Amino acid sequence: MKKVITEFIGTFFLVMTIAVSGEPLAIGAALMVMVFAGGHISGAHYNPAVTLAVLLRGRISLNEALMYMASQFAGAIIAALIAAWFIGFPDTAILTLDDRTLKALAAELLGTFALAYVVLNVATAKATTGNSFYGLAIGFTVFAMASAFGKISGGAFNPAVAVGLTILKIFALKNIWIYLIGCFGGAAVAALVFKMNNPEDK
Repeated sequence: MKKVITEFIGTFFLVMTIAVSGEPLAIGAALMVMVFAGGHISGAHYNPAVTLAVLLRGRISLNEALMYMASQFAGAIIAALIAAWFIGFPDTAILTLDDRTLKALAAELLGTFALAYVVLNVATAKATTGNSFYGLAIGFTVFAMASAFGKISGGAFNPAVAVGLTILKIFALKNIWIYLIGCFGGAAVAALVFKMNNPEDK
């Protein structure tokens, strides 16, 4: 249960920061501190796509992964509802992606690949066991990817974040498939590449 609670808290504050601030540095910093706070308990995924990558990498069971994902989505939804009290709902979706659907899909896939790839290497690889930099590496990956791709796709790199921002009407509901396919797809590819590069790291 403590792992599920940790995943809820980390995802909640990540989504809250994204919704209220929207600044890439603030988002990366929020993720970094939450990773440092919860990494020793749950592994600090805070992202269903990262959980999928860790599952495919073989470091979490399917049952535990599903519990993580449920907790992450719950944290994102509750954060979105509370954020709406702070900032309100726009009349229409802010980011429609009508003229760049394919670019947005590619941006989410690449950004999530980078995030999952970094997480797997700094937080699950035997060669980096016990390191003290993993939170910084993960937080700055999100900062870098959000800075690079934020104007193209909105820079979710996280299906739970995408659901939260859709509730807030920052993302259009019709585009949720972009974030689900892009994020889960990027994470799956990252897990495949990690296993290819680290065949001895079981």
